Amino acid sequence: MTGFGRAEGVFEGKKIAIDIKSLNSKSFDLNVKVPMRYKEKEFEIRKMLNDRIIRGKVDCYVSLENLQESNDVKINRTLIDSYMNELRSVAGDGPDFEYLKMAVRLPDAISTKQDELNEGEWKTIIEILLSALEKFEEFRKTEGNILHEELKRNLSNIEKSLDDVIPFEEVRLSSVKERYEKTLKEFENVDETRFYQEMAYYTEKLDISEEKVRLAQHLKYYSDVMNNENFNGKKLGFIAQEIGREINTLGSKANHAEIQKIVVMMKDDLEKIKEQTLNVL
Repeated sequence: MTGFGRAEGVFEGKKIAIDIKSLNSKSFDLNVKVPMRYKEKEFEIRKMLNDRIIRGKVDCYVSLENLQESNDVKINRTLIDSYMNELRSVAGDGPDFEYLKMAVRLPDAISTKQDELNEGEWKTIIEILLSALEKFEEFRKTEGNILHEELKRNLSNIEKSLDDVIPFEEVRLSSVKERYEKTLKEFENVDETRFYQEMAYYTEKLDISEEKVRLAQHLKYYSDVMNNENFNGKKLGFIAQEIGREINTLGSKANHAEIQKIVVMMKDDLEKIKEQTLNVL
Protein backbone atom coordinates (compact mmCIF):
# COMPACT_ATOMS: atom_id res chain seq x y z
CA MET A 1 0.00 0.00 0.00
CA THR A 2 2.99 2.34 0.29
CA GLY A 3 3.05 4.80 -2.59
CA PHE A 4 4.03 8.29 -3.69
CA GLY A 5 3.27 10.38 -6.75
CA ARG A 6 3.81 14.04 -7.60
CA ALA A 7 2.88 16.11 -10.64
CA GLU A 8 2.68 19.81 -11.40
CA GLY A 9 1.63 22.17 -14.15
CA VAL A 10 1.05 25.84 -14.97
CA PHE A 11 -2.18 27.57 -15.95
CA GLU A 12 -2.33 31.33 -16.67
CA GLY A 13 0.51 32.22 -14.34
CA LYS A 14 -0.54 29.79 -11.58
CA LYS A 15 1.70 26.85 -10.65
CA ILE A 16 -0.41 23.90 -9.46
CA ALA A 17 1.26 20.92 -7.73
CA ILE A 18 -0.38 17.73 -6.44
CA ASP A 19 1.29 15.24 -4.07
CA ILE A 20 -0.24 11.84 -3.26
CA LYS A 21 1.25 9.48 -0.68
CA SER A 22 -0.07 6.44 1.16
CA LEU A 23 0.82 4.14 4.04
CA ASN A 24 -0.62 0.86 5.34
CA SER A 25 -4.19 0.80 6.59
CA LYS A 26 -6.89 -1.83 7.08
CA SER A 27 -9.30 0.28 5.03
CA PHE A 28 -9.33 3.36 2.80
CA ASP A 29 -8.56 6.47 4.84
CA LEU A 30 -8.29 9.64 2.74
CA ASN A 31 -7.11 13.10 3.79
CA VAL A 32 -7.32 15.87 1.16
CA LYS A 33 -6.01 19.42 1.53
CA VAL A 34 -6.79 21.93 -1.21
CA PRO A 35 -6.49 25.73 -1.45
CA MET A 36 -9.68 27.66 -0.76
CA ARG A 37 -9.87 28.47 -4.48
CA TYR A 38 -10.47 24.78 -5.28
CA LYS A 39 -12.64 23.94 -2.27
CA GLU A 40 -15.74 23.51 -4.43
CA LYS A 41 -13.99 20.71 -6.35
CA GLU A 42 -12.79 18.76 -3.30
CA PHE A 43 -15.58 16.17 -3.56
CA GLU A 44 -14.70 15.39 -7.19
CA ILE A 45 -11.00 15.09 -6.30
CA ARG A 46 -11.89 12.69 -3.48
CA LYS A 47 -14.01 10.57 -5.81
CA MET A 48 -11.21 10.26 -8.37
CA LEU A 49 -8.77 9.17 -5.65
CA ASN A 50 -11.26 6.74 -4.12
CA ASP A 51 -11.93 5.07 -7.48
CA ARG A 52 -8.22 4.50 -8.21
CA ILE A 53 -6.44 3.88 -4.90
CA ILE A 54 -8.81 1.34 -3.21
CA ARG A 55 -6.98 0.92 0.12
CA GLY A 56 -4.42 2.63 2.40
CA LYS A 57 -3.99 5.74 4.54
CA VAL A 58 -3.79 8.34 1.79
CA ASP A 59 -2.82 12.01 1.92
CA CYS A 60 -3.40 14.28 -1.09
CA TYR A 61 -2.07 17.84 -1.06
CA VAL A 62 -2.94 20.38 -3.75
CA SER A 63 -0.82 23.53 -3.67
CA LEU A 64 -1.15 26.76 -5.65
CA GLU A 65 1.52 29.40 -6.36
CA ASN A 66 1.09 32.61 -8.34
CA LEU A 67 4.04 33.07 -10.72
CA GLN A 68 2.96 36.51 -11.98
CA GLU A 69 2.54 39.75 -10.09
CA SER A 70 -1.12 40.55 -9.86
CA ASN A 71 -2.95 43.69 -8.85
CA ASP A 72 -5.86 42.00 -7.17
CA VAL A 73 -5.87 44.32 -4.13
CA LYS A 74 -8.72 46.81 -4.03
CA ILE A 75 -8.63 49.87 -1.75
CA ASN A 76 -12.08 51.23 -0.98
CA ARG A 77 -11.20 54.91 -0.81
CA THR A 78 -14.76 56.09 -0.22
CA LEU A 79 -15.23 53.73 2.73
CA ILE A 80 -11.83 54.66 4.22
CA ASP A 81 -12.68 58.39 4.00
CA SER A 82 -15.97 57.66 5.74
CA TYR A 83 -14.16 55.70 8.49
CA MET A 84 -11.69 58.58 8.99
CA ASN A 85 -14.46 61.18 9.23
CA GLU A 86 -16.30 59.09 11.83
CA LEU A 87 -13.10 58.57 13.84
CA ARG A 88 -12.32 62.30 13.66
CA SER A 89 -15.83 63.18 14.87
CA VAL A 90 -15.37 60.92 17.89
CA ALA A 91 -11.74 61.65 18.78
CA GLY A 92 -11.47 65.24 17.55
CA ASP A 93 -8.84 66.73 15.30
CA GLY A 94 -5.62 64.76 15.02
CA PRO A 95 -3.03 63.63 12.49
CA ASP A 96 -4.73 62.15 9.41
CA PHE A 97 -2.08 59.40 9.28
CA GLU A 98 -3.17 58.01 12.67
CA TYR A 99 -6.80 57.92 11.54
CA LEU A 100 -5.72 56.28 8.26
CA LYS A 101 -3.87 53.49 10.14
CA MET A 102 -7.04 52.73 12.09
CA ALA A 103 -9.36 53.02 9.09
CA VAL A 104 -7.52 50.51 6.88
CA ARG A 105 -7.95 47.88 9.61
CA LEU A 106 -11.72 48.19 9.60
CA PRO A 107 -13.99 45.81 7.59
CA ASP A 108 -13.93 45.99 3.79
CA ALA A 109 -11.42 48.87 3.71
CA ILE A 110 -9.05 46.65 1.73
CA SER A 111 -10.16 43.58 -0.20
CA THR A 112 -8.67 41.15 -2.68
CA LYS A 113 -10.34 40.34 -5.97
CA GLN A 114 -10.61 36.62 -6.71
CA ASP A 115 -11.33 35.49 -10.23
CA GLU A 116 -13.58 32.45 -10.45
CA LEU A 117 -12.29 28.96 -11.22
CA ASN A 118 -12.93 28.39 -14.92
CA GLU A 119 -13.26 25.22 -16.97
CA GLY A 120 -9.76 25.47 -18.40
CA GLU A 121 -8.13 25.63 -14.98
CA TRP A 122 -10.22 22.73 -13.68
CA LYS A 123 -9.26 20.66 -16.74
CA THR A 124 -5.59 21.39 -15.98
CA ILE A 125 -6.08 20.25 -12.37
CA ILE A 126 -7.61 16.96 -13.57
CA GLU A 127 -4.67 16.38 -15.92
CA ILE A 128 -2.18 17.01 -13.10
CA LEU A 129 -4.13 14.76 -10.73
CA LEU A 130 -4.21 11.91 -13.26
CA SER A 131 -0.47 12.30 -13.85
CA ALA A 132 0.19 12.17 -10.09
CA LEU A 133 -2.01 9.06 -9.81
CA GLU A 134 -0.10 7.32 -12.62
CA LYS A 135 3.22 8.00 -10.87
CA PHE A 136 1.69 6.90 -7.57
CA GLU A 137 0.51 3.60 -9.07
CA GLU A 138 3.86 3.04 -10.78
CA PHE A 139 5.56 3.51 -7.40
CA ARG A 140 3.20 0.96 -5.88
CA LYS A 141 3.91 -1.54 -8.66
CA THR A 142 7.66 -1.21 -8.13
CA GLU A 143 7.25 -1.68 -4.39
CA GLY A 144 4.88 -4.59 -5.04
CA ASN A 145 7.41 -6.41 -7.23
CA ILE A 146 10.04 -6.12 -4.49
CA LEU A 147 7.51 -7.28 -1.90
CA HIS A 148 6.50 -10.23 -4.10
CA GLU A 149 10.09 -11.48 -4.22
CA GLU A 150 10.51 -11.13 -0.45
CA LEU A 151 7.30 -13.07 0.21
CA LYS A 152 8.36 -15.82 -2.21
CA ARG A 153 11.71 -16.10 -0.46
CA ASN A 154 10.16 -16.39 3.00
CA LEU A 155 7.60 -18.94 1.81
CA SER A 156 10.42 -20.95 0.26
CA ASN A 157 12.35 -20.80 3.56
CA ILE A 158 9.39 -22.29 5.45
CA GLU A 159 8.97 -25.03 2.83
CA LYS A 160 12.67 -25.88 3.13
CA SER A 161 12.42 -25.92 6.92
CA LEU A 162 9.46 -28.28 6.64
CA ASP A 163 11.62 -30.67 4.59
CA ASP A 164 14.39 -30.34 7.18
CA VAL A 165 12.05 -31.81 9.82
CA ILE A 166 11.81 -35.19 8.03
CA PRO A 167 15.21 -36.68 9.05
CA PHE A 168 14.47 -36.08 12.73
CA GLU A 169 11.01 -37.66 12.82
CA GLU A 170 12.09 -41.33 12.98
CA VAL A 171 14.91 -40.50 15.39
CA ARG A 172 12.47 -38.67 17.64
CA LEU A 173 9.95 -41.53 17.82
CA SER A 174 12.70 -44.14 18.22
CA SER A 175 14.21 -42.29 21.17
CA VAL A 176 10.80 -42.08 22.83
CA LYS A 177 10.26 -45.81 22.31
CA GLU A 178 13.72 -46.68 23.71
CA ARG A 179 13.18 -44.50 26.74
CA TYR A 180 9.89 -46.17 27.57
CA GLU A 181 11.24 -49.68 27.00
CA LYS A 182 14.10 -48.91 29.37
CA THR A 183 11.58 -47.73 31.94
CA LEU A 184 9.59 -50.94 31.47
CA LYS A 185 12.61 -53.09 32.40
CA GLU A 186 13.05 -51.25 35.69
CA PHE A 187 9.71 -52.48 36.99
CA GLU A 188 8.31 -55.92 37.71
CA ASN A 189 4.83 -57.25 37.05
CA VAL A 190 4.04 -54.65 34.40
CA ASP A 191 1.18 -55.30 32.00
CA GLU A 192 3.09 -55.09 28.75
CA THR A 193 -0.06 -55.00 26.63
CA ARG A 194 -1.38 -51.98 28.51
CA PHE A 195 2.07 -50.43 28.44
CA TYR A 196 2.33 -50.66 24.65
CA GLN A 197 -1.22 -49.37 24.29
CA GLU A 198 -0.27 -46.29 26.29
CA MET A 199 2.92 -45.87 24.32
CA ALA A 200 1.01 -46.13 21.02
CA TYR A 201 -1.41 -43.51 22.28
CA TYR A 202 1.45 -41.23 23.31
CA THR A 203 3.27 -41.76 20.00
CA GLU A 204 0.09 -40.87 18.11
CA LYS A 205 -0.14 -37.63 20.07
CA LEU A 206 3.40 -36.81 18.96
CA ASP A 207 2.69 -37.55 15.29
CA ILE A 208 3.07 -34.40 13.18
CA SER A 209 2.09 -35.82 9.79
CA GLU A 210 -1.23 -33.97 9.61
CA GLU A 211 0.36 -30.67 10.65
CA LYS A 212 3.01 -31.06 7.93
CA VAL A 213 0.38 -31.77 5.27
CA ARG A 214 -1.83 -28.84 6.30
CA LEU A 215 1.14 -26.49 6.53
CA ALA A 216 2.28 -27.46 3.02
CA GLN A 217 -1.27 -26.88 1.74
CA HIS A 218 -1.48 -23.44 3.39
CA LEU A 219 1.89 -22.42 1.94
CA LYS A 220 0.74 -23.44 -1.55
CA TYR A 221 -2.59 -21.66 -1.10
CA TYR A 222 -0.80 -18.48 -0.01
CA SER A 223 1.43 -18.65 -3.08
CA ASP A 224 -1.52 -19.27 -5.44
CA VAL A 225 -3.52 -16.34 -4.05
CA MET A 226 -0.48 -14.07 -4.13
CA ASN A 227 0.21 -14.87 -7.79
CA ASN A 228 -3.31 -15.06 -9.20
CA GLU A 229 -5.68 -12.76 -7.30
CA ASN A 230 -5.89 -8.95 -7.22
CA PHE A 231 -6.42 -6.90 -4.06
CA ASN A 232 -5.66 -9.98 -1.97
CA GLY A 233 -3.98 -8.42 1.09
CA LYS A 234 -6.70 -9.28 3.62
CA LYS A 235 -7.05 -12.83 2.29
CA LEU A 236 -3.29 -13.38 2.51
CA GLY A 237 -3.43 -12.15 6.11
CA PHE A 238 -6.01 -14.82 6.99
CA ILE A 239 -3.93 -17.55 5.31
CA ALA A 240 -0.84 -16.40 7.21
CA GLN A 241 -2.79 -16.88 10.45
CA GLU A 242 -3.56 -20.48 9.46
CA ILE A 243 0.11 -21.07 8.64
CA GLY A 244 0.96 -19.80 12.13
CA ARG A 245 -1.48 -22.21 13.79
CA GLU A 246 0.09 -25.23 12.08
CA ILE A 247 3.63 -24.11 12.93
CA ASN A 248 2.65 -23.61 16.58
CA THR A 249 1.02 -27.04 16.78
CA LEU A 250 4.04 -28.63 15.13
CA GLY A 251 6.28 -26.98 17.72
CA SER A 252 4.16 -28.08 20.67
CA LYS A 253 4.20 -31.72 19.47
CA ALA A 254 7.85 -31.81 18.37
CA ASN A 255 9.46 -33.11 21.58
CA HIS A 256 12.85 -32.86 19.87
CA ALA A 257 15.51 -30.16 20.21
CA GLU A 258 16.45 -29.98 16.52
CA ILE A 259 12.82 -29.82 15.39
CA GLN A 260 12.21 -27.04 17.91
CA LYS A 261 15.08 -25.07 16.36
CA ILE A 262 13.55 -25.52 12.90
CA VAL A 263 10.16 -24.37 14.23
CA VAL A 264 11.78 -21.20 15.58
CA MET A 265 13.21 -20.51 12.12
CA MET A 266 9.75 -21.07 10.61
CA LYS A 267 8.22 -18.59 13.06
CA ASP A 268 10.87 -16.02 12.18
CA ASP A 269 10.06 -16.30 8.47
CA LEU A 270 6.33 -16.23 9.20
CA GLU A 271 6.66 -12.96 11.16
CA LYS A 272 8.36 -11.43 8.14
CA ILE A 273 5.50 -12.67 5.94
CA LYS A 274 2.91 -11.15 8.30
CA GLU A 275 4.69 -7.79 8.31
CA GLN A 276 5.03 -7.81 4.53
CA THR A 277 1.41 -8.89 4.04
CA LEU A 278 0.26 -5.71 5.83
CA ASN A 279 1.60 -3.75 2.86
CA VAL A 280 -0.37 -5.73 0.26
CA LEU A 281 -3.57 -4.22 -1.16
